[in-house]
Amino acid sequence: MRAVEITQPGGPEVLKPADRPKPSPKSDEILIKVAAAGVNRPDVLQRMGMYPVPPGASDLPGLEIAGEVVGTGEKVCALVAGGGYAEYCVVPKVQALPVPKGLTMVQAASLPETFFTVWSNVYDRGRLAPGESFLVQGGTSGIGVTAIQMAAALGNRVFATAGSDDKVAACLRLGAAEAFNYKTQDFEKEVLRATGGKGVNVILDMVGGDYVPKELKCLADDGRLVFIAYLRGPKTELNIDAVMRRRLTITGSTLRPRPVEFKGAIARSLRDRIWPLIEAGRIKPEIYKTFPLEQAAEAHRLMESSQHIGKIVLTL
Repeated sequence: MRAVEITQPGGPEVLKPADRPKPSPKSDEILIKVAAAGVNRPDVLQRMGMYPVPPGASDLPGLEIAGEVVGTGEKVCALVAGGGYAEYCVVPKVQALPVPKGLTMVQAASLPETFFTVWSNVYDRGRLAPGESFLVQGGTSGIGVTAIQMAAALGNRVFATAGSDDKVAACLRLGAAEAFNYKTQDFEKEVLRATGGKGVNVILDMVGGDYVPKELKCLADDGRLVFIAYLRGPKTELNIDAVMRRRLTITGSTLRPRPVEFKGAIARSLRDRIWPLIEAGRIKPEIYKTFPLEQAAEAHRLMESSQHIGKIVLTL
């Protein structure tokens, strides 16, 4: 089968087309003929040698795919632990979801990684409840676009940060009540202004570093700060007194190494709660650009430029 492999740790140029044996599914897996594969930040980190492959997973990059199940022809999209940048990919049955009605394969391939991540962290870990307010950092990233739309569709008041006025406008179009340009505005002050000084109930953060003290100040009492990445570094200063006095919760997670059963439970939640909203048109995939599989290096260059709004997808 055709595939794109990481020849050595490094820049986008280390992604090279290759021929690989077609994988064989185990009894609890299905084989998917891949039509499209999403590109995500973890793929970039893996390419750079900074995101180890879990035991037993494919060394090929790619964490989400859409395609046809070999043997049945069923159209599905799926979260995978690796191997998405290829013509065929095996996936545990419980991690596959039907392609939502009305969506193309490219749109479906853009869903699993961000939707599993947002649901698991914002709703399972962050316990965002009906009527509560929510801030997502990086509102026009793949995660941000998903988080804004999901929370807005479920009735939460959503705030977002972004790095340009155009991206701020995109956040508002996607459903944010307000969005702030972090290059020209102080998000801490803006969030407190927008919430009448109360702060937000949940923050989804992929920035870390020096953002954390500011985030703690713009959390409401009993607020929850959830980490899924740390683009500005894994270390920060923490005012423990504020955490105690205001009963703040700080948590976070990584999805890739979690067991199949855990991911299967998220898939069931998404099918019950979110897939109907997608099929009703209340949540829409935001595709920025597609590339043929063999141009994965170009897709990674675009990802690293941070120019995109929404998802980048490879097509086969």
